[in-house]
Amino acid sequence: MKVRIWLLTMAVGLSGMAWAGLNGHKTDLQQATLDGVRALAESGHAAAQNKLGSMYQLGQEVAQDYLQALAWYRKSAQQGNADAQTNLCTLYLGGLGVPQDDSQALAWCGKAAEQGRATAQTSLGWMYQQGLGVPQDYEQAIAWYRRAAKQGMPVAQNALGVLFLDGKGVPRDFSEAFFWLRKAAEKGFSRAQFNLGLMYMKGFGVPRDYAQAMAWYRKAADQGHPIAQCNVGDMFEQGHGVPQDYAQAMTWYRKSAEQGLATAELSIATLYEAGRGVPQDYAQAAAWYRKAAAQGDAFSQNKLGYLYEHGLGLPQDDKQALDLYRKSASQGHAAAQKNLDRLAK
Repeated sequence: MKVRIWLLTMAVGLSGMAWAGLNGHKTDLQQATLDGVRALAESGHAAAQNKLGSMYQLGQEVAQDYLQALAWYRKSAQQGNADAQTNLCTLYLGGLGVPQDDSQALAWCGKAAEQGRATAQTSLGWMYQQGLGVPQDYEQAIAWYRRAAKQGMPVAQNALGVLFLDGKGVPRDFSEAFFWLRKAAEKGFSRAQFNLGLMYMKGFGVPRDYAQAMAWYRKAADQGHPIAQCNVGDMFEQGHGVPQDYAQAMTWYRKSAEQGLATAELSIATLYEAGRGVPQDYAQAAAWYRKAAAQGDAFSQNKLGYLYEHGLGLPQDDKQALDLYRKSASQGHAAAQKNLDRLAK
C-alpha cells in the first residue's frame, strides 16, 4: 500500500519572504526615479542606498547586478539601516551573487533582528534551527521565531507551529502548534495551510475532520503547493471529506506530478494500473511508475519490476525486473525482497 498522507517536513520557506528593500518602511523613495535614488544614495542617504541595492538586485530600471546590490546594501547597512542589513543577510544566506557565507549572514541577520526586523528574526531562527554558522540551538530558534511571529510574520508563525508539532526544542504541544499554524494559514501562507490540513487529517490536537482537512489542503493546493495537491487528489480518490471522484483525483495528481512529486506520479500509475476513473492501461502505468522510480521511490521500483517480470505494458524482461527489485529491496521494501528471492531462484 502506498503512503497516502504526507508526514510533516518543515521547510521554513525563507524564499517566500519579501525583500526588506521593497517591504520595509514606505517613503518617497518608492516613487523616486533611478536618477533620484542614485543621487540620494551617493550623498549618503542610507534608505536610498538600500533602495538602490534592491533595484540592482531585482533588475529594476537597471541591469541586474548582484555585486552592485551588495555594495549599496553594505553602505546602507554600515550606517545601521536594518532593511539593508536584512538584505545582506539574505544574499549571504542564499549565496546570491556572492559565495554562500553563513557567518556573514549570521552577523547581518543578528544586527537587523536586534532592531526588530521580523524577516531577519525569522532568518536568524532558521539559522539556529539548522545550525548554519552557529551550533544548532532549538531554544534560540524558537525565541527568534516567536519574536517574528508576534509581529505577524507568517513564515515564523508556521515555523514555530511546526516545532511545537514536532516537539523540537519544546515539549510537543498540539494546541500551541494549532494556534500558530492557524494564524499563518489565515494569512494565506500555503505551507501553514497544508500543515493545518494535516492536523485535521491526523487528528493532532483536534478531532479528526476530513472536511476541514480538505478545505485547508485545497487552499494550499490552489496556490500550487505540490504535496497539498497530491493530498487533495488522495482525498478525492478515497472519498474523505468529499464524494469519491477518480476524475478529480487524477486532475489533482497531475497538477502535483507536473511539479515532479514522486508520490503523485505513483498515484497516477496506480489509477492506470487498476483502471480507476480511466481505462486500464499498463503502458501508462509503467510510464508513471518509471518516473517515480527514477526519483528513488521504492514502491514504484517494485511495481515497475513486477510489470517487467510479467510483461504488462512493456516487453517482458527478467533482468530489468531483478534490477528494480534489488533497488527497491535495498531500501527495505519487503514485497520487493520477496519478489527478488522468488525470481532469483
